[in-house]
Amino acid sequence: MRIGAEHYRTLWLNADQRSLDVIDQTELPHALVIRTLATTEEVAGAIEVMMVRGAPLIGATAAYGIALAMAEDPSDSNLDAAATRLSATRPTAVNLFWALHRMQRALVGEKPPERRQLAYALAEQIAMESVAQSEAMGVAGQEVISRRWQALGRARSVNILTHCNAGWLAAIDWGTALAPVYKAHEAGIAVRVFVDETRPRNQGASLTAFELGAHGVPHTLIVDNAGGHLMQQGEIDLCIVGADRVGADGAVCNKIGTYLKALAAYDNGVPFYVAMPSSSIDWNVKGEEIPIEERSAREVTHIRGLSAEHGQIELALAPEGTAARNPAFDVTPARLVSGYLTERGLAPDVESLRRHFPEG
Repeated sequence: MRIGAEHYRTLWLNADQRSLDVIDQTELPHALVIRTLATTEEVAGAIEVMMVRGAPLIGATAAYGIALAMAEDPSDSNLDAAATRLSATRPTAVNLFWALHRMQRALVGEKPPERRQLAYALAEQIAMESVAQSEAMGVAGQEVISRRWQALGRARSVNILTHCNAGWLAAIDWGTALAPVYKAHEAGIAVRVFVDETRPRNQGASLTAFELGAHGVPHTLIVDNAGGHLMQQGEIDLCIVGADRVGADGAVCNKIGTYLKALAAYDNGVPFYVAMPSSSIDWNVKGEEIPIEERSAREVTHIRGLSAEHGQIELALAPEGTAARNPAFDVTPARLVSGYLTERGLAPDVESLRRHFPEG
């Protein structure tokens, strides 16, 4: 997508055709910094500190992490070690494990000298498939937005609430929840996105607002607890969020706070859609069984921001020694979901989702 006049992906192969370049999302929105990841350990570290984040992007980055391992040592033992290290980085987004398993299945039957070339080709294939999936989700979601705009008589913008960041920064390009917004905007449909700040890491304020602004999409930043009020006032027409994992019962695991938005949407008759690629579906678990990552309490007790005098700084919010909990995700039951936006179109319920993706 665009930053100014330039098109960016979130990751790409370095000019040396070996290492990986990524946008460091911990530096956004105040600086655009490109980092080069040259080893599997550097890839793992980038995922852990959320230099790269978002379910589709995590999967593609991990795939390149395997390729880097094969460039260094294509042995069976190193393949297993790389997959084990990368799988330990983030427990919730199933795209990570999907990508690692796909890489392992493809490589284990090949002779070690042939693994390097195959690994890089497959990692790029995963990335390009993600772009195509995101764009297809955008088309499916654009139809939903267009119907709402027609129902409004084209008298005003379609107001869409989103939570966290599920745009192109969370994928390779286009994104998941924001792909329909970009498609609608480019088709001339009037849209406005209400962006939850998304505490504690503020991905909405720092990332979603950044990329919407860079692409020229009208948007308004709101505090996390304002969404329900705006729905009561009739100011929200649709909710669209992403997903880190969708269970066999259709339950959706997404950034903490998603469940509360879904409850408010249900209570106010606001359609609540989930946009995700098939790689985010896990037919092996139900929502209650999805592992929820617990991140550092410091993300809750402290906040990062830009100081005019000192650049990016961290500030304490809570009294020293305050105990804090930081579950990174929650689970929204399928009964609160109006439909799933996928690369194969809109699935209005979990049964339809299974028909779309019977291969699981």
